[in-house]
Amino acid sequence: MAEKEFVCIACPNSCKLTVTETDGELTVTGAGCKRGICHGKNEYTNPKRMLTTTVAITHGIHPRISVVSDGEIPREKLAECLEYLYGCQVQAPVCRGDVLVSDICGTGVYIRASRSMKKINDI
Repeated sequence: MAEKEFVCIACPNSCKLTVTETDGELTVTGAGCKRGICHGKNEYTNPKRMLTTTVAITHGIHPRISVVSDGEIPREKLAECLEYLYGCQVQAPVCRGDVLVSDICGTGVYIRASRSMKKINDI
């Protein structure tokens, strides 16, 4: 029997979950809703996270632009994805929602601009 504790982030209640694995079966206790049960099982078996960071931008009004993943990335791939993004450089202008990286590190997830940024000459 294996047991692990999590704080649920599926809703604002932040329930304290306990996931217990017995003979390959998962049991979640402490969840206040069905979403918490699903979150606990997913967090135990295959944790994923949204990715938010910044990417260098040339000719922009700021040196970096904020970006966000359009889906969750497996937690074990986050460091690889961040390393890739820290080496990226995009060109201004960029519109909010533009895809800056497709299928980052083979995850099937797109990285999109979370804000618009004008080119420095267009101000």
